[in-house]
Amino acid sequence: MKIEVESSNVRLDQYLSESVGISRSKIQKLIKDGRVLVNGKKVSSSYSVKIGDMIDFPSDLSFEIHIEGEELPLDIVYEDEDLLVVNKKSGMVVHPAPGNYSGTLVNALLGRGTIEGGESFRPGIVHRIDKDTSGVLVVAKNDETHEKLSEMIKNKEVKRVYYALVDGIIPHETGTIDAPIGRDPENRQKMKVTDQNSKDAITHFKVLKRYMKQKKTLIECVLDTGRTHQIRVHMNYIGYPIYNDPVYGKSKKVTSFGQFLHSKKIEFQHPKTKKEIQIEVELPEEFKNYLEELDRLEKENNV
Repeated sequence: MKIEVESSNVRLDQYLSESVGISRSKIQKLIKDGRVLVNGKKVSSSYSVKIGDMIDFPSDLSFEIHIEGEELPLDIVYEDEDLLVVNKKSGMVVHPAPGNYSGTLVNALLGRGTIEGGESFRPGIVHRIDKDTSGVLVVAKNDETHEKLSEMIKNKEVKRVYYALVDGIIPHETGTIDAPIGRDPENRQKMKVTDQNSKDAITHFKVLKRYMKQKKTLIECVLDTGRTHQIRVHMNYIGYPIYNDPVYGKSKKVTSFGQFLHSKKIEFQHPKTKKEIQIEVELPEEFKNYLEELDRLEKENNV
């Protein structure tokens, strides 16, 4: 099946979904599997179509997306009939994606009956954190709550606070990084600060502690926006990348633990009861132990 594009500046997956009346998740799977070509070439779902592009699209669409529930350990720190908050472990993927349909947070939520499945890769997921980022994540149990929480995040009514350990000594106490983020054209697996096909991204940070001898800084970050890899990209952009970050860091992973980035706290008004929800979780043991090691080394060097 061939489709000639009649619009511009629209994502490929969105354009196809609206053109042929198929769910966006199915379109994304087809693109990921290399079954969609634009002008004879494989592209990503986020490719921005242009008038005159020729899309080769398979006529056989007889497949379904089915995500199984699994019995996986979860640290639930808050739960009511409408939502829950999970303290996600570093190393757990939030939602399934083509080629990775098991072992995710969504599989675990389906397994405990918290959310219902269907064709979506992300049932209940209002916002996400990276696989190797740990900490709090809110999950909606029904469509009404999902819609309201999504709108609250869009309107900056949900406060998200992160702790991060970065390479280098940040000299000032606070700062704001206001720099748009988009897909890196040279590496589609990465994001970067760019003015090409990007979205506004704002990160506020303050210094919590400096490890002068070890040349590292512990910071707190508060997000105004929630772009993919936002804190990791922004801190790398200003020259203080997250420690142990295999993608944006100064070197490859130093330890088996992922990047030292933790979703520490989330604050919001319950979309139904209007109760103020404030959830804060401790740093993972690996993170805490490393900070204690840095403290020990700092003291030894000062003797």
